[in-house]
Amino acid sequence: MYYLIFSIMCSVAVSILLKISKNQNISIKQAVAVNYPVAAISAFILFKPNFGSNFNILLSEWQILLSLGILLPAVFIIMGECVNRAGIAKSDAAQRLSLFLPIVAAFLIFGETLSTGKILAVILAIVSLAALVYKPKVNTYNKGAAWTLLGVWLGYGIIDILFKQLSTNASMTAANLCAVFVLSAIVLFSYLILKKTKWNKASILGGIILGCLNFGNIYFYFRAHQAYNNNPTLIFAAMNLGVISLGTITGTIVFKEKINVVNIIGICLAIIAIICLFYTRLNS
Repeated sequence: MYYLIFSIMCSVAVSILLKISKNQNISIKQAVAVNYPVAAISAFILFKPNFGSNFNILLSEWQILLSLGILLPAVFIIMGECVNRAGIAKSDAAQRLSLFLPIVAAFLIFGETLSTGKILAVILAIVSLAALVYKPKVNTYNKGAAWTLLGVWLGYGIIDILFKQLSTNASMTAANLCAVFVLSAIVLFSYLILKKTKWNKASILGGIILGCLNFGNIYFYFRAHQAYNNNPTLIFAAMNLGVISLGTITGTIVFKEKINVVNIIGICLAIIAIICLFYTRLNS
């Protein structure tokens, strides 16, 4: 259980770091760029990937790996903007709601049959997302918040689909994870070099911390699944519910984020949707 708690804390801590980035003179793009080499080195040390035996797998999946290498940093940057515009509570909820996109993709693209429970969960997730982006006319909240929330939801949903595709092909290995981190670093560093970015110490330090937290989230989540290998659905549900709950508490209490009644309903619906999916998986 400690692994799961640490994973949830790391996930929300990433959002907190993104939230305070502007006040600490941290460039999100620079921090995200530095984050990936740190995550890659951490994965190499702790997971000890065998690149030799997995070389053919890496070559066969280069399209998916390259897509992830581009999408991961792009969506991470959108997440940073979303946290600053919409707040931690809404951003974490939108990110967790993205897990329903692969369900829709499995139905529309791969021809899988949707159960009643999954259909209900997807409907609740869509309604929840609509409630999260709602803002009354009298609210002067940042107009870009809704677009960043949709970007987070769609972006992480596509990333999840790509990762699931790797898992389906039995090629989701530690070597692949390292390769994705390295490709992400190359893509974003190349972009920043072309933009002739002036680096600063705060962004580099922020990137190192971000990389540790980002990988910590992955590592502890992986260890939690190992510890409870007989009940992965429980870990899946607890992780998503934990992040939404802790993110909401942190955003509203620590950062005094303004959330209207409809937004609160949206967060509650997100939790209910995940619980529905949990019971659907449990009974399947």
